[in-house]
Amino acid sequence: MHQPLRLTLSKSAIQSNWRWLADHAGTACGAAIKANGYGTGARDAMLALQEAGCRDYYVSTWWEAEELGRMPVDSALSVLHGVGADDMVAALASTARPVLNSLEQVERWRTAAPDRACDVMVDTGMNRLGLRIEEIGALAGLRIDTLMSHLACADEDHPLNAAQLSRFRQVRAAVPAKRYSLANSAGICLGADYAFDLVRPGLALYGGIPRDEAAGNICQVAKVDAQIIQRRTIRAGETCGYGATFTAAADTPAAIINIGYADGYLRGFSSRGRAFAEKAELKVLGRVSMDLVALDASEADVGEGDWVELDYDLPRAAEASGLSQYELLTGLGARFERRWI
Repeated sequence: MHQPLRLTLSKSAIQSNWRWLADHAGTACGAAIKANGYGTGARDAMLALQEAGCRDYYVSTWWEAEELGRMPVDSALSVLHGVGADDMVAALASTARPVLNSLEQVERWRTAAPDRACDVMVDTGMNRLGLRIEEIGALAGLRIDTLMSHLACADEDHPLNAAQLSRFRQVRAAVPAKRYSLANSAGICLGADYAFDLVRPGLALYGGIPRDEAAGNICQVAKVDAQIIQRRTIRAGETCGYGATFTAAADTPAAIINIGYADGYLRGFSSRGRAFAEKAELKVLGRVSMDLVALDASEADVGEGDWVELDYDLPRAAEASGLSQYELLTGLGARFERRWI
């Protein structure tokens, strides 16, 4: 069945990004492939990264782990949200490791699978998931593969970064584990002190720029194309779209394309986004609708059935829309034909 939306994904780009992150960290480098590989397709992203040398992968839930399918023989999968009471059947049937986040999860895993390895999250300042530092005594006797924490402000030069690093060093000294891991994409850019035994990038793998240090080293992975449904003329004085926020100063050729906020092209792009048809630039006219966007086609010889490329350079698109680079990727919907090349 024909799909009027295409998400073309570059295997060489994601592999290049992983290699740069691994080299910059100077230690083992895993990959967050949660949220369907940040919108790119989790399994295909994993297989591309496996070719590059990645061996450690992270999803959020046991449902995501099941959807991912069979893991490559020499790789490991961790489930970041740990094991709730309703997760135990799936967890015990899986080869994935839970990342234990609370005293309740620790006791649940210790009771059900005392001989199986797990990962553990310790909270050093995020105040989201993880055991508090004063609770780490409860970890005694567990087979901990990776003890980890998560940086709250690594994309900024924030004093909490150093504070979390200091706290994590204290935890490392107190809790035996096979490996220790602190840095995400932005944390890798903070330097070798944050790398420990394993880093866990997400955003930068998929073309996001977490800090200025990554600029020029990270390649765009996702190319977003939409097909034109109709070319029409908005006559001088007429408005376009919901709220009539655009009024044509002169007769304006418009290309109406098959994309909208239901696909993750959100209303922040209203009157601010743009697309390209070869070298011609087509600006968004008025509001983004659920399924449709109007583009100014004054400089483009395009019509029904032609394709345009949305400007989805992540830092630039984030600035234009007011959305985070994370939202831009993970919001990409199910109506895209996803093609890895």
